[in-house]
Amino acid sequence: MKTLRKILEKISGNVIARNLILAICAVIIFISLLSLLLNLFTRHNQYKIVPDFAGRHLSDVNAQAEREHLRIEVTDSLYVPIYDGGIVLDQQPAAGTEVKSGRRIFVTVNSYRQKIVTVPYVTGFSLRQAKNVLEVAGLEIAELRYVNDIATNNVLQEYFEGRLIEKNSNLQVEAGSGITLVVGKDSLTASAEIPKVIGLKLNEAKSRLWERGLNVGKISFDEGINLLNQKDSRVYEQSPEQGQSRGLGSSVSLRLTLDEKKVAECSERSDRAAKRRQLEKQQAAEEAL
Repeated sequence: MKTLRKILEKISGNVIARNLILAICAVIIFISLLSLLLNLFTRHNQYKIVPDFAGRHLSDVNAQAEREHLRIEVTDSLYVPIYDGGIVLDQQPAAGTEVKSGRRIFVTVNSYRQKIVTVPYVTGFSLRQAKNVLEVAGLEIAELRYVNDIATNNVLQEYFEGRLIEKNSNLQVEAGSGITLVVGKDSLTASAEIPKVIGLKLNEAKSRLWERGLNVGKISFDEGINLLNQKDSRVYEQSPEQGQSRGLGSSVSLRLTLDEKKVAECSERSDRAAKRRQLEKQQAAEEAL
């Protein structure tokens, strides 16, 4: 105690030492107060467990979220007939995730009905123009039917489920429906080169095939793909493969996955196979000369 008293007496008698200690104490107090304030403003360690909202109506979800001090934001909607309208289909972050109070939870909700659109009249258009107009309208091509004509890829007729679409039909159908196009083909243009669609999403792959005068064949999905995550899947197999020639109107089958590594590996393998076939074709042509 005597030693401590002597030290304190020396410090109190030394202006510089006294001021230095006071400054250090002031810094410590400031840091402590700042830490306390930050904890209050950021709600430090105040976490919420995200409930499972999937399968519940949006009104119930909003009510619980308000009680849990969470915010619900609808970012997308789908039409899945097996569910009632307003049912939450998916959520991010997932149920069971720890989040801070006030966090936004993004949900996908089931629509009450599918959107209805008018079928555009595309007879007389080129295939590419017709495809683009149908896609903008929210429709797709159900089938390309080729018939002999003086011009290739000119749309001669269009049908919806067997009904001929005429200029003043004003037929309204569900978005996503398929329209059958009857397309011309001259005697000189009998085939098309299969494009590479590996790595593309399904809607992109379909569009590329239609543009080349090809139909979409069987579509298969890897295990784990459903109506909610299907939009994120990509093609990793196609048959016939890229670079091969097939008759106009031929079908190309597709397989899709959510595995990006599988997509990359299959893409490289497909490119190598296409390059090998091209070299073999060139060699055959040179030998024929």
